[in-house]
Amino acid sequence: MSAVPRSEKPAGRFRRMLDRLSSSQEDLESEELREDADTAGCTRIGDCHDRQIVTVTGTLRTVTLRPRAGVPALEAELFDGSAALDVVWLGRRSIVGIEPGRRLIASGRISLSRGRRVLFNPKYELRPLGRE
Repeated sequence: MSAVPRSEKPAGRFRRMLDRLSSSQEDLESEELREDADTAGCTRIGDCHDRQIVTVTGTLRTVTLRPRAGVPALEAELFDGSAALDVVWLGRRSIVGIEPGRRLIASGRISLSRGRRVLFNPKYELRPLGRE
């Protein structure tokens, strides 16, 4: 036996295939989203800190209309495989293309609200549906 633990050995083709076959669908989707964030040159949501200006990408999990202080607010949960953040558009009841399952890139300043990362009124770009 070698002295190098299995986790530190480089993964061969067979080992990667075996890992993919034994992984759940959710794990595979999370891995794909993390890779997408890296290739797009975006910051992973899990690496974002309070008051940091970031560009993040991911998939919208939920989209809801939730008034804040009497003002309509469209809220969406963006997930990139590492963590989730809330994207909030104040004064909006709906935005064409903002729907669950849609991928997007969002830019703005992260804030923390009740322990969750939030982007208010971000600049955003909708990603094409399906595989590019």
